[in-house]
Amino acid sequence: MNYNPSIFKAYDIRGLVGKDFDLEFCERLGRAFVAHTGAKVVVLGRDMRGSSLEYQAAVARGVMKQGADVIDIGLVSTPMFYFAVANYDLHDGGIMVTASHNPAEYNGFKPVRGDALPIGRDSGGLELEKLVIADDFPEVPEGNLVETDITEDYLDQLFGLVAPDEIGDLTVVADAGNGTSGISLPEVFRELPGVKVHKLYWEPDGSFPNHEANPLKEETLEALKKKMKQVRADVGFAFDGDSDRIGLVDEAGRTVTAFEILGLLASALLKEEPGRMVTCDVRCSNAVLEAVREMGSEYVITPVGHALIKPYVRKHEAVVGGELSGHFYFGRFGGAENTDYVMLLVMKLMTETGKPLSELVAPFRRYHHSGEINFEVADKKGMMDSLLAACKDSAKEVSMLDGIRLDFADGSWFGVRASNTEPLLRLNVEARTPERMAALRDEIAARIKGG
Repeated sequence: MNYNPSIFKAYDIRGLVGKDFDLEFCERLGRAFVAHTGAKVVVLGRDMRGSSLEYQAAVARGVMKQGADVIDIGLVSTPMFYFAVANYDLHDGGIMVTASHNPAEYNGFKPVRGDALPIGRDSGGLELEKLVIADDFPEVPEGNLVETDITEDYLDQLFGLVAPDEIGDLTVVADAGNGTSGISLPEVFRELPGVKVHKLYWEPDGSFPNHEANPLKEETLEALKKKMKQVRADVGFAFDGDSDRIGLVDEAGRTVTAFEILGLLASALLKEEPGRMVTCDVRCSNAVLEAVREMGSEYVITPVGHALIKPYVRKHEAVVGGELSGHFYFGRFGGAENTDYVMLLVMKLMTETGKPLSELVAPFRRYHHSGEINFEVADKKGMMDSLLAACKDSAKEVSMLDGIRLDFADGSWFGVRASNTEPLLRLNVEARTPERMAALRDEIAARIKGG
């Protein structure tokens, strides 16, 4: 078996195709998943990468050799996969074959339990790895494989939450980035005759021939913004490779930040379910936190990463949660992401208010944010300890939930956390004025660079 231990990440399993794992690893992973979870029926889905079909087939062989049945839902987006796992009582767990937004030379796996909660490194991933390495599986009667299409049920769920007639005449540009949203977008917009949608890269293609499918990177939005200007679009949507992250551009061509999106989603959903909780990761803008309280609700701060956030959404019965990377989580989907639902909610809100997107997100632009800045640091913990010692006495609040975040009396704050996958420290800074933000950013950056 060819296998690189580094592929077991904090949130999923991911590595280089043909280098970090092979087909034998995939088959053992299928067996290990059944042995670890006790699942009797396992859902398998895949993205559009060239290697995904054979990897899925190998995982399926392992699942069946371990005695469980396979429900093969084929080429789907990750939100469709989560739905297929969580919304059927028969299904005990699932594995999505995908490397999300990573470049074409990568692939991987997102294992989840029957409630669609992920199995990350510290929530079962290490046990999976031990079982894969040991390769000590009993001989049992093989399970069966059934191919099924969950698209109709998925659409029923979506449009049961946002009815097609709640979305009016809008001009939209949607950039699938050649990812799996190209599977769901045609089905969604077919139900919205009043929306004029302009398609960008809806053909699923794991080589990503047009641009990286990562809406967090500003350069990946250039084609979307150009098309929006040409057609005078009301809103633009961009999706990552497996469609569990989404980016927005307003009618003026400005990128809407993830926390502005979260504020918008919270404002829509708290009207329908007042008093429900909202979750936000440690990098969250104070604008969102203030707005949630102004709406009569409370928030919970979470660590970063979907495997860590979803249990918070479940525990606190949050109506919505979000993080800087563009993942948005919904209580109505069992705490899982659903980018199609984000898109429908935004269009619904624009329709019912008659306001442009820029005006809708304006209340969440009260602060100036640095964006996430990365620094290569060998001793990440040592650097965070040094920053904490130097700055804690002047801070109003200190959080060590995920890295460090120090809030100050003037409304400014900075947060530093270690990357889970790279030798990087990630810095975020926010303040009420651009001058204060720049000064605080430069001060903390200088301390990090100075070692």
